Amino acid sequence: MKEQAAMKQSSPILIVTTRSVNPWNNLALEEYLMGWCKSDSDDDPQRRYDAILYLWQNQHTVVIGRNQNAWAECRTGALEEDGGYLARRSTGGGAVYHDLGNLNFSIILPRSRFDLGRSFDVILAAVRLLGIQAERSGRNDILIGDRKFSGNAFRYLRGVALHHGTLMVDTDIEPLLRYLTVSDLKLQSRAIKSVRSRVINLFEAKSDLTLAALSESVIDSFVAEYGKNAGIERIDADMIPRDLELARLEESYASREWRYGNAIDFDVSIETGRFPWGQAELLFKVEEGMISQAMIYSDALDSDFIGQIAASLAGLAFDPQKIAGRVASLGKASDSVGEISQQIMADDLAQVIHQRLF
Repeated sequence: MKEQAAMKQSSPILIVTTRSVNPWNNLALEEYLMGWCKSDSDDDPQRRYDAILYLWQNQHTVVIGRNQNAWAECRTGALEEDGGYLARRSTGGGAVYHDLGNLNFSIILPRSRFDLGRSFDVILAAVRLLGIQAERSGRNDILIGDRKFSGNAFRYLRGVALHHGTLMVDTDIEPLLRYLTVSDLKLQSRAIKSVRSRVINLFEAKSDLTLAALSESVIDSFVAEYGKNAGIERIDADMIPRDLELARLEESYASREWRYGNAIDFDVSIETGRFPWGQAELLFKVEEGMISQAMIYSDALDSDFIGQIAASLAGLAFDPQKIAGRVASLGKASDSVGEISQQIMADDLAQVIHQRLF
């Protein structure tokens, strides 16, 4: 009787697929679906799902991280001339190339239920069910041997957690090489001579693999992990009414302002070099000895924290000790969504600022 009651009380999980290959619309829908997931912050009746899986594809697209410099990470001119899309996601991390040989997944959960290892296990189990041995590596990669087929990123928003990533099945490597500009620091830090040697398509490990088979394996793994005693709903994105909120999100993700960002006429630039959490470039506009504007370009996974640091420096005197002290004071003991301590990030940035400005 208790088990039956638990089944009745459990909220459903949702599986969403889409035929859209427009990255701006797909990223907008992802954020929109976060508003359907149960939240630790409110009890809005629209938030009725205990877990959501969203599977989607983008055509001929470079997707950059939330805090990245579009012009530094991508040959934007060549991409646009070739009819490609530039998109900026809401999470941190680095730039990636998407085509129809790639499957994207989004796992959306209440923040209190989110465990990064468990979420990664969903994807690892899906791939292993297909007979492919894969392992998680570092902060956000999944590898076959020492070659990457999946990059991942994360965020929290209003009491909800998002883990999304790529799964390269048969991605065309040539456009990836043509459009992405991977920093030498990143390659050197991983002892890799070229991008080509670092990535692998899943079909190289399983030649008969199809995107449809991979999609169903991800769904099966997700249901096994999060669907116990829960109803399961499956819908196509075309079934979702395009209300004002979704239209607003689509307009925002498609806007040039979001995709390219606002450049500043900076007076001082500091590059950090490579750390375990990523790398960063800090730009300062200084007027009469005061920082009037600060911007940080970074592939750090904790995109919200990078934004907080930049905002905290505006209005501060342009003094190395004060800048470094302000940055260090922002660190927190708790781990960020990317499982790198914010205090470690803050201390690393503060040390670089102190060294470069004195």
